[in-house]
Amino acid sequence: MFDIGFSELLLVGVVALIVLGPERLPGAARTAGLWIGRLKRSFQSLKSEVEREIGAEEIRRQLHNERILELEREMKEMRESINLSASPPASPSNTAEPAHEQGASSEPQPTSAQSDAIATSRTDKTPEP
Repeated sequence: MFDIGFSELLLVGVVALIVLGPERLPGAARTAGLWIGRLKRSFQSLKSEVEREIGAEEIRRQLHNERILELEREMKEMRESINLSASPPASPSNTAEPAHEQGASSEPQPTSAQSDAIATSRTDKTPEP
């Protein structure tokens, strides 16, 4: 954190000895040590609390994601089971519906050959420059 060498530390000690004197220097050093210890402990507890909170948030996020994946799997299984139970086997009589159920109008319906011819004539046209 701070780059304090031995020479700087010795200089601070000599200045403190001159300013405070030999009688008050031990008490001042003890008080400074207590304050530094308190600061270190408070920063450490703050750091651990933040790390714990971040870890708890990460765990909540993982649990939420796992719950979403589980719900998606359940939905997929439900869809598959509904699709399997709802779709009856295809039979030839069920595939052809009467014209009145298809909503047919009085106009004649084109045959499959006529539909193919109409589709190819639409795609063959190219825009002229």
